[in-house]
Amino acid sequence: MNQDLSIFSLVLQASLVVQLVMAGLLITSLASWTVIFGKLFGLRKVRAENDVFEREFWAGKNLNDLYDDATRRGASSAPMERIFASGMREFMKLRERRVTDSGALLDGSRRAMRASFQRELDTIESNLSFLASVGSVSPYVGLFGTVWGIMHAFIGLANLTQVTLATVAPGIAEALVATAIGLFAAIPAVIAYNRFARDIDRIAIQLETFIEEFSNILQRNLGQPAAATAGSH
Repeated sequence: MNQDLSIFSLVLQASLVVQLVMAGLLITSLASWTVIFGKLFGLRKVRAENDVFEREFWAGKNLNDLYDDATRRGASSAPMERIFASGMREFMKLRERRVTDSGALLDGSRRAMRASFQRELDTIESNLSFLASVGSVSPYVGLFGTVWGIMHAFIGLANLTQVTLATVAPGIAEALVATAIGLFAAIPAVIAYNRFARDIDRIAIQLETFIEEFSNILQRNLGQPAAATAGSH
């Protein structure tokens, strides 16, 4: 007798535990793809916004104007712009308090930028750990479904007097679908995680380089009056 061994029929014929494993893996895969597309477009936007601000910064635009623009845009500004604004804000506050020690001025500005940098990096890295978890756990969850399905299939064969390949194959095939779905969820997550981790490292290097370059600009201008320092670079 011919048996329907299509994927859909195998899922329907699987035991309840295996079906729950498959359903969980499919939901996880859907969530993983949602994170992947969100992170893909999000990182692309971050790189584009940072590049635009960096071009404006090195085009010689007045620092006061850059700071005013960053303050006006607020949370909608680029990560690099928010880091610049935090450093500039702290530097101007210390100058207004008539702090004259150059080391204190630079340290205060650098600490503000490093704190802002860490906040931006935490935001950029959001949901990255989810992809790592999906990539590492999904194959084992699928394997659990496979082991359970095979065990259930062999228990069902115990009452048969004659066992052939035709009677064994459907149960094993049902169980193996769980492993296939686990791999289907894990492989894209691992590939995306590695890609995004590399992209985030590049963004972090770009931001850290900007912090150092802006700190050098502030250091060169420490000998100037406060108004001149805020308006030149």
